[in-house]
Amino acid sequence: KRVSAATLDTQGGTAPEGEIARAASAMRAQGETPLFMLRDGDHDFDAQLAHAGYDIIDPVNIWLTPIETLSEMTPPRTASFHIWEPMAIQRDIWAKGGIGPARLAVMDRATCPKTSLFGRNGDRPAATGYVGLHDGIAMVHALEVLASQRRSGQGRWLMIEAARWAAGQGAQHMSVICTVANTGANALYSALGMARVGGYHYRIKKDED
Repeated sequence: KRVSAATLDTQGGTAPEGEIARAASAMRAQGETPLFMLRDGDHDFDAQLAHAGYDIIDPVNIWLTPIETLSEMTPPRTASFHIWEPMAIQRDIWAKGGIGPARLAVMDRATCPKTSLFGRNGDRPAATGYVGLHDGIAMVHALEVLASQRRSGQGRWLMIEAARWAAGQGAQHMSVICTVANTGANALYSALGMARVGGYHYRIKKDED
């Protein structure tokens, strides 16, 4: 959603009269469902969208920590790896989690320092993820653990693997974004010593969802 959603140029402002309708028309012309992202502080714009009939979906938390919080930890020797390009088994794991070709294409197109993450539980594929680096911040995306492998530490090991790779690339901080509804993942990031530093949500018209 972050790739296709519209946002205000100035955080905390409002959209000029008619601009919401024009933005929605432009998105429809590109075959996209009109979608707007609201950041912390966008209260007035949020009210405009609500008045225009747009409903809230997918509120998220933004987590952040100094890179050394995680990079100084060590995962089990064969539990996690970083590799580019992603292997077919990683793409299969993403597909099972609902992460399809459009999201993978964004990863492929990214020109920043990047890598994929691969987790194993013993000799079994267990998890995958992606991390990209920009302006000293390593951002983890698309962290997906197979349902059969959950509660086995896979998310923890891949977050540590991401931090160790990113530290070698010069990152100062690591961040991850997670839906508020994903209580398990939010608990993991808190337990890893990460801090919630903000959030955002989307608005969409239900009759266009």
